[in-house]
Amino acid sequence: QVQLVESGGGLVQAGGSLRLSCAASGRTSENYIMGWFRQDPGKEREFVAAIRWSGRSAYYAESLKGRFTISRDNARNTVYLQMDSLKPEDTALYYCAAGYENGRYYSRMAYDYWGQGTQVTVSS
Repeated sequence: QVQLVESGGGLVQAGGSLRLSCAASGRTSENYIMGWFRQDPGKEREFVAAIRWSGRSAYYAESLKGRFTISRDNARNTVYLQMDSLKPEDTALYYCAAGYENGRYYSRMAYDYWGQGTQVTVSS
C-alpha cells in the first residue's frame, strides 16, 4: 500500500504561482511513476504531468508545457508540481497518483494509488 497526501493548493490571482507537494509513504518503489491529474466538477480527470521515481524522464500535457514543472525529492519521498502563470482555467482539484511504470503515464488507469486532492482556485 502507498499513501499519498497532497498539499499546497489555495486561492491565487491569475498570473500567480503555486507549488503543490505530494508526500508518499508506505511501499514506494523505484519502478513507480508519479503523476499529477486535475479535475473540474462535471469534467473528466485529466493528465497534467508525470515523472519517474528514478531517472530523469518527465512528461507533460501538451497544453501545460512551459508553465508547469514536475520534480521530485527522493530523500523526502515527495513529488512537486510548480505552477506558474496560472490562469482561471487551471482551477481544479489536483490529485497526485502513483503506479508501476508501464508507459501509459497519461492514463488514469495506469495508476494504482491516489491522494485526496488539493484545491487550486485561480481568480481573474
